[in-house]
Amino acid sequence: MTSIIKLTALSGVQEESALCYLLQVDEFRFLLDCGWDETFSMDIIDTLKRYVHQVDAVLLSHPDPIHLGALPYAVGKLGLNCTIYATIPVYKMGQMFMYDLYQSRHNTEDFSLFTLDDVDSAFDKIQQLKYSQIVNLKGKGHGLSITPLPAGHMIGGTIWKIVKDGEEEIVYAVDFNHKREIHLNGCSLEMVSRPSLLITDSFNATYVQPRRKQRDEQLLTIVMGTLRADGNCLIAVDTAGRVLELAQLLDQIWRTKDSGLGVYSLALLNNVSYNVVEFSKSQVEWMSDKLMRCFEDKRNNPFQFRHLSLCHSLSDLARVPSPKVVLCSQPDLESGFSRELFIQWCTEAKNSIILTYRTSPGTLARYLIDNPGEKMMDLEVRKRTKLEGKELEEYLEKEKMKKEAAKKLEQAKEVDVDSSEESDMEDELEQPAVVKSKHHDLMMKGEGGRKGGFFKQAKKSYPMFPVHEERIKWDEYGEIIRPEEFLVPELQATEEEKSKLEMGLANGDEPMDQDLSDVPTKCTSSMETMEIKARVTYIDYEGRSDGDSIKKIINQMKPRQLVIVNGPPDASQDLADSCKAFSGKDIKVYTPKLQETVDATSETHIYQVRLKDSLVSSLQFCRARDTELAWVDGVLDMRVAQVDTGVLAEEGGGGVEDGMEDGELIAEAEAAGLGVGGVGAGALGALGVVGVVGAGALGMVGGVGAGALGMGVVGGSSEAAQQRAMKSLFGEDEKEAGEESDVIPTLEPLPPSEIPGHQSVFINEPRLSDFKQVLLREGVQAEFVGGVLVCNNLVAVRRTEAGRICLEGLQCDDYYKIRELLYQQYAVV
Repeated sequence: MTSIIKLTALSGVQEESALCYLLQVDEFRFLLDCGWDETFSMDIIDTLKRYVHQVDAVLLSHPDPIHLGALPYAVGKLGLNCTIYATIPVYKMGQMFMYDLYQSRHNTEDFSLFTLDDVDSAFDKIQQLKYSQIVNLKGKGHGLSITPLPAGHMIGGTIWKIVKDGEEEIVYAVDFNHKREIHLNGCSLEMVSRPSLLITDSFNATYVQPRRKQRDEQLLTIVMGTLRADGNCLIAVDTAGRVLELAQLLDQIWRTKDSGLGVYSLALLNNVSYNVVEFSKSQVEWMSDKLMRCFEDKRNNPFQFRHLSLCHSLSDLARVPSPKVVLCSQPDLESGFSRELFIQWCTEAKNSIILTYRTSPGTLARYLIDNPGEKMMDLEVRKRTKLEGKELEEYLEKEKMKKEAAKKLEQAKEVDVDSSEESDMEDELEQPAVVKSKHHDLMMKGEGGRKGGFFKQAKKSYPMFPVHEERIKWDEYGEIIRPEEFLVPELQATEEEKSKLEMGLANGDEPMDQDLSDVPTKCTSSMETMEIKARVTYIDYEGRSDGDSIKKIINQMKPRQLVIVNGPPDASQDLADSCKAFSGKDIKVYTPKLQETVDATSETHIYQVRLKDSLVSSLQFCRARDTELAWVDGVLDMRVAQVDTGVLAEEGGGGVEDGMEDGELIAEAEAAGLGVGGVGAGALGALGVVGVVGAGALGMVGGVGAGALGMGVVGGSSEAAQQRAMKSLFGEDEKEAGEESDVIPTLEPLPPSEIPGHQSVFINEPRLSDFKQVLLREGVQAEFVGGVLVCNNLVAVRRTEAGRICLEGLQCDDYYKIRELLYQQYAVV
């Protein structure tokens, strides 16, 4: 039975932007990736907000923000609450990407779109999978299975294969790489052939990629030339994806004695560099065969870098001697250490800036790639600095007032809750610390405390000084240690001076210190005109397949339908034209626009209607193999109400009972007209999918084959109503995006007096060889004579050229017995 398949592009079509798509397979909705662009555009969020309550599962393909950046916001602010599926490296490295992104923004600006807690709560919802692990979905997704396959590009990168009832196969393959690299194998799309639907991107469709050897030589030449000229080399990379390939490449070059680069420094600078390398060490089994063999044979972890220094701040980097090569995040130069180093180093001709990633248009890195000759630029310089002087005093005063207010509130609560003698004593002790303006005698009275209690106290107040005793705070490890109490002032001062000297900063500007969280700070922003004297070069280390390879792979897969996403309009059109030229009429190609819904259902005439509870309860079902069928007499009610089909209650198993409990069954009709027909329930999912057959021939109903079935058209529905129904069901009426899939007409029962009679319909395709076994079990002698099944030498059963079964014989008891046995092989409705 064919499924209803629709794809809505929420972001990342006809442009280079974040990837986010809503895939509907019958009643189940997948969110394919949940990316956010480098500028944190709220347009993506506004679109996602409209569909987020419909999402039943999220599939993540890669760990970078362009594929999962909006996940913390969607979970924390939009209320996304469903299972998220990803491979183990996407889970671990995705967290590193989001931690680094948050910290990079927070270091220079007041960033409040999401917090590290939002990141943690979003990633807690992820169910971690291994490659080729088949997951059968339950409840609403009964009959659906998902399988992650290797995609290359980044560690854990995934091509998702979604299968419905072993028939419909949907493949979501974006940003894949078929070529083997140092740390990753290529993708395995050869495992997938002739899928019903392929969703892929056109990012590189028109891009001609230089050979890998040529790119490596170009990188080595620039690095060598820069270092020997006593300059520093900045390589802008991501946090935990493509950086692993470059780190492996450079560490191998540094190990080679002939290169002569061992005397120079090599550093990895991002907020989570140590964690990234540690996670890489524990995920060697997800990497290339070459690294696996190296690990197994020599017991030598390929990510135990000999020459790569790990840095978490600019002050850490200052300790690394110059000249040096620095791999630092972010690749877009919009935030993070890469932007800060670019601002520092771009004004000197001896330095080099190497860009390895084509980020979204509008970012600084993309501007430099598209305008290589640009020499003068206006850049926004953002800094987070410590508060000083009057600002600091004002801040401290505000904090003091907040603390006092909080303390008074806490004390008021304690007074209300505690009624023991101990709490009374604590109140008396703490009160002098709060009320500092009052004068105390040696004979102290409990001012502001509780006056009396339920029990009378006959205690004297002894002479005491008004001292506030600080409570010692404890956790499960004992007394909490405060690091500031153990700092040596002299050492701290020498470290700061050393950092200033090594960085060569003028005017006493301090490098951005990592631990500004404990001191009051403010964010400043200013526009400065920069003269770019340093050499800026783009070398492709994106790890994506080139245009020609993408076209050959798609031609090899031979998908029945193709949806092209994420890429500039000209590249999308070029890929669509190429695929049509290769496959001709065998393939349907879609290039959707933003928020456009593509109907990729294989069969063209499939409709969805709701069955009224009263109609379902009146149906009489006949069993045929693993399917139950019934005849429906009804009329379409075109007074359509908005129905949210995305939030139906989950049901455990297939069958009519499930649908009746819910009160609403979804019906799929395969035929040329809207009409009466057989209903197949139970075989197609948790909600008991129903196949309503109109006038004409029936191919498959609920998985049971049928011959040509002549059927009457439903009574009571006029031709005009049918035309309106066709338009409504096909979505031809003008509707707003997002509404089309929610509009479902209702099939209501006819009054008993209006129900027309109908000829019995026999549904099945029994084989004569199977029928022979049935006859023999019932004691009827049966044997084939020239393709005709002869029973008791009295009755002949044969198949006509039209595929019908014909019964001939004498009118006797054997004839009626054999006819009854033959009827039992059919579902008669």
